[in-house]
Amino acid sequence: MTIAHSNNDDLQALEESYKALTELGLDLDLTRGKPAPEQLALSDSLDGILQGNYRSDSGVDVRNYGELMGLFELRELFGELFDLHPNEVLVGGNSSLSLMYLALEYALQHSNNDGGVRRFLCPAPGYDRHFSVCERLDLEMISVPLNDNGPDMDVVESLLAEDGTICGIWCVPRFSNPTGCVYSDDTVARIARLPQHASGPFTVMWDNAYAVHALTPEAPALASISKAAREAGTLASVLQFGSTSKVTFAGAGVAFLGADADWLSGFAKHLSFRTIGPDKVNQLRHLRFLPDAQAIEAHMARQAALIKPKFEAVLQVLEKELAGQEFGQWTTPQGGYFISFDTLPGLAKDVVALAAAVGVKLTPAGATYPYGQDPTDSNIRLAPTYPCLEDVERCAQVFALCVKLATLRAAQN
Repeated sequence: MTIAHSNNDDLQALEESYKALTELGLDLDLTRGKPAPEQLALSDSLDGILQGNYRSDSGVDVRNYGELMGLFELRELFGELFDLHPNEVLVGGNSSLSLMYLALEYALQHSNNDGGVRRFLCPAPGYDRHFSVCERLDLEMISVPLNDNGPDMDVVESLLAEDGTICGIWCVPRFSNPTGCVYSDDTVARIARLPQHASGPFTVMWDNAYAVHALTPEAPALASISKAAREAGTLASVLQFGSTSKVTFAGAGVAFLGADADWLSGFAKHLSFRTIGPDKVNQLRHLRFLPDAQAIEAHMARQAALIKPKFEAVLQVLEKELAGQEFGQWTTPQGGYFISFDTLPGLAKDVVALAAAVGVKLTPAGATYPYGQDPTDSNIRLAPTYPCLEDVERCAQVFALCVKLATLRAAQN
């Protein structure tokens, strides 16, 4: 391993700076993509917005039972955003993860599997909770490289042609967790065609968690998987998910599932054995607060104004401290909640441990790969949204120092 500008003097200076950090008693956290209190406050008018009027425009008394598929008006709104008909949209509670788990479980139960091994494609680095769902449902995970345009589709299609046990793929198509990439139009079209090439039932889990979370108006748009799947005749195999968890209140939002109408009807019947219906009071609150696409766009612009300076702070530190030297590489996302950093191979765990020892918590190394195993031990997910700007800057400075220290220590061994 050859490191530019590495010598004993550099290492000694870093060791002294690091020792000084241990005496500061820091307690900072960049582990998860949570909205900051200031972001949540943008939606405080949800409280009391109904003003005693609990009837939707279609006449539903939202205080009562029923409406298993969710309020029709909200299904219309989500359908407009994602090129779906209202009968192709189910609106539930605050957790899209719950809908993902239940929908995938239902899809697997109706896949006519003979009880043998089933495998799932997992673009990586990716979202650790997707991997947890696979483990819980006894799905073997196959890691697929994630590039700037999305999953390496040559690899995906080759694997699908060779392995008849593969039954689905996870996707975070816009501002992917953690790299921030946006799937290209060609990638979206190829993913929509995947069920045509599978040996058996194949499910595309399209987790569009950051669909409206652009940091700038110039951020790249995402092609419609709905249109691509209709053209390919595969809409029954594409399940789309999203929520307002990072739009309004993280713990009190609404989530949706988009799917073929017949598939969704069967899934709703399945749900009817465990629930009478969702929290329609909260659904109506959201409908009054964000009644149309224009209101959502304006609200997300206010969100971006709070988030963007934090991303810029991290990127400025990385550029100043690490650019032009062999310390690693990182993404510059135009939306979403994360920055993805790759150390030199074999150093991610060391960097995370060094940061933890001085009071800066980072997402565990390996978490962005299936089974927590990063084959090169290099990827680290940075989540700058929750801390205040001053703390984000401090975290970034500590992180950069830990990267340099781990790298120079390795070079001396």
